[in-house]
Amino acid sequence: MLATGLLALAWTGLSAYLLLAGADFGGGLWDLLAGGSQRGARQRALIEHSVGPVWEANHVWLIFVLVLVWTAFPPLFAAVSSTLYIPLTLVALGVIARGSAFAFRKAVTELWQRRLFGAAFAFSSLVTPFFLGAAGGAIASGRVPPGIAAGDVVSSWCNPTSALAGAFTVGVCAYLAAVYLTADARRGGQLDLAEQFRRRGLAAGVVVGGLALAGLLVVHADSPLLYARLTRPVALPLVVLSILAGVLSLGLLLARRFLLVRLSAALAVAAVLWGWALAQYPDVLLPGLTIGQAAAPPATLLATALCMVVGLVLLLPSLIWLFLLFQRPSPAEPSEELPQEDHRRNRW
Repeated sequence: MLATGLLALAWTGLSAYLLLAGADFGGGLWDLLAGGSQRGARQRALIEHSVGPVWEANHVWLIFVLVLVWTAFPPLFAAVSSTLYIPLTLVALGVIARGSAFAFRKAVTELWQRRLFGAAFAFSSLVTPFFLGAAGGAIASGRVPPGIAAGDVVSSWCNPTSALAGAFTVGVCAYLAAVYLTADARRGGQLDLAEQFRRRGLAAGVVVGGLALAGLLVVHADSPLLYARLTRPVALPLVVLSILAGVLSLGLLLARRFLLVRLSAALAVAAVLWGWALAQYPDVLLPGLTIGQAAAPPATLLATALCMVVGLVLLLPSLIWLFLLFQRPSPAEPSEELPQEDHRRNRW
């Protein structure tokens, strides 16, 4: 029971990382597509303003998940890290390059230097979620067997399911970023930018929806075990919930309900992740490594749980205060819906 609770806690941390740091990665993609140095200046300034206060804090969740899995489920950590060390190393390099480029671009003054660091920031924001998704696809499709380097270090993540999972993760990050940035732009009174990111969010949402539908066919052909588990009664409701929340998000974007769409978009993404978790339950690796087999001794689990409780008591209030501080609406914040006359003017 304690092992299951700790695994659920790790999955909650992974969900927080995807919803928060994932949006940061998506911001890097929109930074890349913002246009030239003059035309894209305001978009990039909005992205920097939104990402800047939290981009390091969001990586706390990744560290939290890694430490928790390493301590409480060492066979799982060993199997994943030894088989998927190539994509995971690329993820680590991408996180480092992205953070460094983001910091250096704000410090340099020459245009060519800003372009160089901006390109590094955008490129690493694209490849990092792709390889994270590819690693997740490898685990979900049963290509990471128990044991040290028991799986193929290349084909485990170079396959249709992993490629689809990587592309889907990039699309999800882009969609979350666009959704979050619409509200940030509106709160700052930049209604034209809110419209621009609204349109980008709609486009990204349609692409993600298409990838999800195509993914069902790919998973059915390439990973029949995963497909069978996703369509079990325990996991299927969350898959359906994700679809419904995704459709609702697009509708809310069309209606310019920029605050509500944050919740529906987050629900759609979280439902996919938790649907995968329930599809694999009670296994942590397919096939054959259950939660009980992967769990550390009871004394280690108890000590880990106590440390997690203390850590979360110290961490969560600080993170909540940080987000509330930078999401606090200004007294002059516009209404939830854009005025029609402003909407018509901002089309141009």
